[in-house]
Amino acid sequence: MLEALADSAVASALRRSATLYLLVNASHILGLALLIGAILPLDLRLAGAFPRTPIPAIAPLLRGMAVAGLAMTILTGAVLFTANPLDYATNPAFRVKLLLIAAALLNAALVTRSAAWSRVIAGDPPAPHLRAMALLSALLWVATLLAGRWIGFL
Repeated sequence: MLEALADSAVASALRRSATLYLLVNASHILGLALLIGAILPLDLRLAGAFPRTPIPAIAPLLRGMAVAGLAMTILTGAVLFTANPLDYATNPAFRVKLLLIAAALLNAALVTRSAAWSRVIAGDPPAPHLRAMALLSALLWVATLLAGRWIGFL
């Protein structure tokens, strides 16, 4: 299956065109910037930073930006993966990155589907467990970013 992916038209186009690869890679970085740039302030606010900033005022915007960044990152990451799927699939840092993404997404799903999230959006202060989950989210996303950078060094 990975060999078929490596032989796909998308993979061939990426390998043949440095410009196309550059544009997809830059789009991946832009998606990361949107994701991390939105999720970190939201996580930090939920954890207790910036107490004068009302969570109900910023949470919908930051969550939406994070979701847009995540979608862009996943799409461009999947395209980049096609260029060298055999190398990526065997790279320990890539595997760690995928596990961290899964953990971060699970954490995000648990947070945003919780009663504590609904109460915070309604204006209540974050519950202690929500603060802890926000800190975990920040750690997971930063670790994901670091694992992504680590890929090129292995």
